[in-house]
Amino acid sequence: MLSKKKKIFILAGMLVLLVVTGVLNVILNQTAKGDDNTPVVAGSFFENYRSDRIETRNQTIMYLDAIINSEASSEADISAAQAEKLKISTAMNQELTIEGLIKAQGFEDCVVTTGANVNVIVKSDPLTEDELIQILYIVTEETGRDPATEIQIIPIS
Repeated sequence: MLSKKKKIFILAGMLVLLVVTGVLNVILNQTAKGDDNTPVVAGSFFENYRSDRIETRNQTIMYLDAIINSEASSEADISAAQAEKLKISTAMNQELTIEGLIKAQGFEDCVVTTGANVNVIVKSDPLTEDELIQILYIVTEETGRDPATEIQIIPIS
C-alpha cells in the first residue's frame, strides 16, 4: 500500500503533466494556424486521397489474406478472396497507369478511381474541350469503358 505522501506526489505529478499537455496543445494549435487565423491543411487533396486509398486497400488485402490463410475458410471463400485480391491489384495498376499518362499530358496532378464508373479528378482550372478529349481518350484506351456513361472527369484547382 502506498503511503499518503507517495499518493500526493503521484497525484501532483499527474496534475503537472495534465497542465503541460494543455499548454502544449494550445501552443501547437496556435502555430498550426495561418496568418488569417485559418488552419493550415497538411498536404494536398491528392496526397491525402492517395494516402487514404493506400491505407484502405492495405487493410482490405490484409483481411483477404486472413481469409486465404485461415484453416476455417472454405474453398469457395478462399477462391472469392483470391479473386477480390486480383481485382484490387488490377485496379491499382490501371489507376496508376492512367494517372501517369494524364500527368504526362502536362496536368499537374490527378487521381483516378475505378469501380462501376471511372472517376478522374484533375488538378486544373476549368478544362478546355481539347484537355477533356485527351483525358477521355486515355481512360477509354486503358479501361475500354464508355466515355458517355461510365467516365466522369472532375477538375479542381
